Amino acid sequence: FYLPRLFVHHALSADRQTRERLEIMERKLFWFITPWGVLTILFGFWLVGFYGWEAFKGMYWLHLKITLVVPLVLFHLWCGKLMVDFRGASNPHSHIWFRWFNEFPLLILIAIVLLVVLKPL
Repeated sequence: FYLPRLFVHHALSADRQTRERLEIMERKLFWFITPWGVLTILFGFWLVGFYGWEAFKGMYWLHLKITLVVPLVLFHLWCGKLMVDFRGASNPHSHIWFRWFNEFPLLILIAIVLLVVLKPL
């Protein structure tokens, strides 16, 4: 949630010093988050391998949860592209667009938490 929030501030920034500071913060945060996300996905695959696919076969809520993780990964990759765009000073979006962009992962995470807690399927 914080990386898109930094994009909001970056889109609003007027002076070069602030933009440079935000670029450093964005880069450090992105490269801090990425390995942990990769490890999380790898451990998820490890769990499926450890317990066997048969254990998860009837858990349709889990299938939907895994399906919802894919857009979160794509969102993270898109954030990486936006970060590169900011560095190249070619950002086409306004701060308002980034405010709305920031809400997308929240909606998906709410759905994932509800699936895990309620296990409706």
